[in-house]
This record gives sequence, structure tokens and C-alpha cells, in this order.
Amino acid sequence: MRVGLLTEGGYPYAAGEGGEWCDRLVRGLARHEFEVYALSRSARQEEGGWYALPGNVRRIRAAPLWGAPAGTAPVRRERRRFTHHFGDLAAALTAPGDQAYRFAEGLYGLADLARDEGGLASALRSEAALRALEAACRAPGAHPGAYGARVADLLVVSGLLERALRPLSLDWYGSPDGDLGLAGVDLCHAASAGPAALPGLLAHRFFGTPLLVTEYTVRLREHYLAGPAGLSLSVRTLLSAFHRLLAGEIYGRAALVTAGDAQVRRWQERCGADPARLRTVPPGVDAGLYEAVGEACPRAAGGDGGPAGPVVLLAGGPPEPWLWEAFTVLRMAEPRVRPAVTGTAPDAPLPEGVTRVTACGPDDYAAADAVVVCAPGDGFPVPLAEAMFCGRATVAPDTTAVREVLGGTGLVVPPRDPHALAEACLALLRDPERARRLGAAARARALELFTVEQNIASFGALYLELLSRAPVRHDLASPFDGPARSRAALDASAASAPPSWAGRR
Repeated sequence: MRVGLLTEGGYPYAAGEGGEWCDRLVRGLARHEFEVYALSRSARQEEGGWYALPGNVRRIRAAPLWGAPAGTAPVRRERRRFTHHFGDLAAALTAPGDQAYRFAEGLYGLADLARDEGGLASALRSEAALRALEAACRAPGAHPGAYGARVADLLVVSGLLERALRPLSLDWYGSPDGDLGLAGVDLCHAASAGPAALPGLLAHRFFGTPLLVTEYTVRLREHYLAGPAGLSLSVRTLLSAFHRLLAGEIYGRAALVTAGDAQVRRWQERCGADPARLRTVPPGVDAGLYEAVGEACPRAAGGDGGPAGPVVLLAGGPPEPWLWEAFTVLRMAEPRVRPAVTGTAPDAPLPEGVTRVTACGPDDYAAADAVVVCAPGDGFPVPLAEAMFCGRATVAPDTTAVREVLGGTGLVVPPRDPHALAEACLALLRDPERARRLGAAARARALELFTVEQNIASFGALYLELLSRAPVRHDLASPFDGPARSRAALDASAASAPPSWAGRR
């Protein structure tokens, strides 16, 4: 099987996110051939180099989502066609109600036009695009946040939309020299539901190639919480609508969508994914790193810690203020407890009796009598799985996917409740036998569900499932094999009424 692996800001770039997971996937499925289609986010990322690629990666196709677009030729033919399709897309960003159908019509209309014209990079930054955006923002019933858009806002939105839609203009879908590109793969696997999945949408439209989308963090949620800084309300309104509609279209068209945990899956369902086409595939953790600690159990979890006192390790990120209060309550009840924390700056002050751990490794987990894991606001709690592989008894606030991961093999307390957290830690420290049982059960659960091998096997099975359902394709000719249709060139100077902002200073 030949798989087109689609990434944005990740593999094969060494400085990208999710690269380690992609590298393990490619190496673990050595019987399949991979073609990587990568979108980079910055010049710095490209300068950081690539992963050492295994032999089953047949080629890399890369394109930037930053800087000026590569193509500068304007759309001289079909100008009215561009205005119509881009107008549909712009109207979908501002009009009330469910505009998914209109967004899809505009998006695929632009995709077909880009295929015919050889790209839309210049058109997406043209005055015609600005006029369409302004008309959508000024239309009756438009979103109030978009209605106040100024000329500067429209220019920013136009530039950011051009970057997000840059995959429409790439030569990844066949070229005159006979390169089939994505027409020659059996399956597209997108590593996120953003611009990375856009080439997969087009491959599905042009060639019927099935699309698999994987998310371990919700890109849409990241955009809502940490979008580009310094943008006006109008720009944020339009961009949020674009990313929401794009995510919905990706979820709706994908043959299968996988999530790392139930929280991500709920976001996907809310954005339009069909529950029947959703799968949960937890990310894999290298169990071999923790085998010695988990099997040998050099220190009994829940013990008294010897003469120096028991150790309670905080893993999962920098401590929040309420965690310091929890440690204070814990030490008041058990003065011999030695808290250890990770994620703090080297020069940050620590309360008396608290030690700093640079990064949690197997030895740090082995030295702990109990592990407190405060998972991040989004994504799979990897430190919790690491502690489970080490056979440690854990305490975690009830956030994100904690209950799903622990499955009854650790203690779960209400979030931001320092007294409940301290009491749970005391319960483990004062009942060593219970802590040992929980640690052993946690390790058994982690070995069953959260190993790299389990993750790779799950995706291997999904690949075969999708390929078995895909129709047989006999015609893999390049879309550029035939002669271009003759069209009357449109007059570039032909203009309608100027926009309302024309001539303003």
C-alpha cells in the first residue's frame, strides 16, 4: 500500500510537532510505502533539518505556509468564475445559520479553478478578493463582528486566507511531466484537521482517494484559545469562521477520523464528524523506557520512603498556585513528605522542602512513593501513562482524559481542590498495600492500551479497513495529460463598480 502522509508544521521537520509519532508510525509500518506531503510554518523550521528517514519513505514533497506565495501569475481567464466561488466562501464566513454547504461549494469551486488555471495565489490577494470579502461583511444580516471590518482588516484576512488555502495551488495532484502526486497513492493520512488535510480533501474529490484524519490535540480549539496575537475582532471573527467550517468539511468528508481520547472525540463530533466513522486510538508511549522500573519495582510505591521520608512527585507541567496549597496541607499532616516538582524555571523560587526535577524520567518515577499528575488542558496526559508504565500509584484531578486513561487504577479528585488532593496522597502513603495494587493494575492497563506497538497496530488495521472499502481505480492518468480547454481570456481591466472604500485615505 502507498500512503500519502499529510502534515503541517510537523514530520519530516525535526523541529515540528508530532514528528516523533509520525516517525514511529512510518517505521512501524515498514511493509507500506509512504510519500510525505509536508507544509512548513516558518523558515526556522525548515532550517532545523529533517528526521533521518527510513527506506519506506519514497519521497518528500514540501511547501511553505509562510512568506510570499511561489506563484505570481494572476488569473487572467475565468475571472468571473473566481469572483463567484470566492464570494461563496466569503459569504459563508459572515452569513448567519449553517453555511457548510456554501463553504464547500466555494472551496471546491476554487479548487477546480486552481487546477485549471495552475494556481490561485495571486488571485486570493487581489482586489477582486478584497471586494468579495467587503461585500460579504457588508451584506444584510452579516455577523456583527465582521460588519465592522476595515480595509486593513480585509487585507489581513485576505493574506491569511491565501496562506491557509495555499494547498489548492500546489502541484501535488499531477503535473505535465507525468508525476501523479497524490493521484498515485492508495490512501491519504492527515496528521491534523487543518490545512494539512486540505490536500487530502482534494485528492478525495479529484481521484476518490480515501482520507484518514488523526488528531491528538484539537487544532480548532488551539485556534480559538491561542490564535495570532494582536488581531482585531473582525479578523478573529472571519478566521474563526473559516477554521470552523474547514474542520467541519474535513470531518464530514473523511472516511475515518481518529482521536487520542474522548475529549478530542467530543470536539470532533460537535464539529460535524459522524460518530460511526470515529475511532479512538491512544498515542503510543515507548514502554521499553520504563520496563526496568515497572518490572523490578526497586522501591515499593506507598512506602514510608525510608529515613528521609516519602516522596510525592508532581508531573505534567508547572505547578498552579492551588497545588502549592495542596503540598502545604500535605506536609502539615505528614511533615516527613518530600514534594518534588517538574516544569518550573531553573531560577524560580520554591517553597521550603520542595525539590526541583528537571524532567521526569524513569529514575524520578522510581524514586516516588506517589505521583501527582496535573494533565494539560487539552490532549492525552502522557505523564500519567508514564507513571502507569512505572507501576506507580497516581493521584490526578478530574480533567481532560484522566478517568479514561486511569480506568480505576488510580485516585481521581475534584479539580482545583487542594484538600482533596492532599487527602488522596495521604491515603496512598498510609496504605502501602493499596498503593502497590493500584500501581500493578495501572501498569497492566498501560501495557494493554498505551504502547507504541498497540498504536501502530491500530493504524495498520485502519489502513487495511479503508483500502478494503475503497473502489478499485483503473485510471491513474495525470489530470494534465489532456489538452487544456480553450477559453476566451478575460479582460484584466474589466471592472465592476469600485468598492466603497476605494479612494479613502
